[in-house]
Amino acid sequence: QFSHPIPTMATSILILNQRGKTLIQRAYRGSLLASSAVDVFVRRVIQNVDDVEEIPPIFQAGAYNYFYIRQKDIYFVAVSVSNVNALLIMKFLDVLIGVLKEYFLSVEEESIKDNFVLIYELLDEMMDNGYPQYTETKILKQYINQAEAHQIAPATIPEAVTGVTSHRPQGIVHKKNEVFLDVIEKGNVIMEADGKVIQSDVSGSIMMRSALSGMPELKLGLNDKVLLNKIREAKGRSGRKHGPRSVEMDDVRFHPCVRMGRFESNRTISFIPPDGEFQFMEYRVDSTVLNAV
Repeated sequence: QFSHPIPTMATSILILNQRGKTLIQRAYRGSLLASSAVDVFVRRVIQNVDDVEEIPPIFQAGAYNYFYIRQKDIYFVAVSVSNVNALLIMKFLDVLIGVLKEYFLSVEEESIKDNFVLIYELLDEMMDNGYPQYTETKILKQYINQAEAHQIAPATIPEAVTGVTSHRPQGIVHKKNEVFLDVIEKGNVIMEADGKVIQSDVSGSIMMRSALSGMPELKLGLNDKVLLNKIREAKGRSGRKHGPRSVEMDDVRFHPCVRMGRFESNRTISFIPPDGEFQFMEYRVDSTVLNAV
């Protein structure tokens, strides 16, 4: 689930093809968008009538704010009429694309047309009245599936949707309890012709694969040399300095399963992991630290 400090309401979610034809349009607040509002996006982004070299992924035109991500020849667009959390809306579009990939393997015009009913069901569950809601694919697949035959049956809602741990269903059983961690890092360096480093940073992520029974609570410890930016800021205000070999992480982002309250109070990374593979953590190490190390 998403958490947001300010109102973040999307008026509509649209999926367009490369010709600007609307494949999916889900209105959350009021009636469908006027065709003129869709035409504005088509003319500015797809047809590029202004002949600009680079079109921003977020822009305002008239009374509407537009947010979009292009996936091959498909445009995923969110539209709002109010001041919203732009990064949250962009993240939702990115998560939506990821969910569709897990359902259909490839996101293209043909797969969207063949599964438009299922996509509307997903949009109804993933966003409620314009607010992002449940986005865990494993939970969504428990009650939104690609059954060939349409049957009338009582609706059953998974306990994970209404429970505290929305990212993990009850009753998971594995013959062997295992957890695997992979640390993936990518270095970026900009150098002058004489070899002098202008800018450098490392972007990393920790991928986790969980095969645990029940509802296990795990704790992850970081090496003492690894200090997160919040710890660094707190010590900076108190006048204390780090050792010369400490590695300070910036832009740290955890999976929603991490209990952030405990982490912020005593640095304990405590969580109940989703079942299967997921991205547990993302981070960045800036050039100042790399040069010092």
